[in-house]
Amino acid sequence: MKIWRRLQASRVAANACLLSCLAASAAPAHAALGDTVSSGLPPTPASATQTLAGGAARVTSYVDAGGTRFSEYIAASSGEIFAYVWQGPTPPDLDALLGRYAAAWRSGAAALHASGRDGLHAARVDTPTVVVESGGHMRSYIGRAWLPAALPAGVSEGDLR
Repeated sequence: MKIWRRLQASRVAANACLLSCLAASAAPAHAALGDTVSSGLPPTPASATQTLAGGAARVTSYVDAGGTRFSEYIAASSGEIFAYVWQGPTPPDLDALLGRYAAAWRSGAAALHASGRDGLHAARVDTPTVVVESGGHMRSYIGRAWLPAALPAGVSEGDLR
C-alpha cells in the first residue's frame, strides 16, 4: 500500500510539473494589440525594427517558436501596438494577440458565420474597434489585425503588410 501511495504522489508531482511548464511556455512573449510598449526597450535578439510613415510608427518583426513571422506595428507617439501582421506555418493565438479586443473579434466572427459570409480559408471580421483578416491552410497561415481608430497619421490599412 505504501508503494502505491508513493507512486500516486510521484505521478501527481510529475503532472503538476508538466502542467506548470506547459503554462509557462504558452505565455505570449510579446504584448497584445492595444497595449503600450516602452520605446526605450531594445528589440528582442531575433527581431528587426524599421520605421514607417516618416517615423510615425515603428515595425518590429520577429519569428515565434512555431516559425511564424510577426510584424508588430507601434505608434511612435504613444507606444501603442496598433497592428499585427503574421505569415507562417502555425496560426497565431488570436486571443493572446488581440488581448482586450478578442471578445469583439469573436462576436464579429460569430455574426459573420451566422450570416453565412465566412469563407472556408479566409475571413475578414470588421468591427468598430478591431479588424481581423485571416486565412490560409495547414502550414501556410496569413493574416493581420489592427485598430482602425489607432492608426497614426500617415499610416493606412494598405501599409500593414
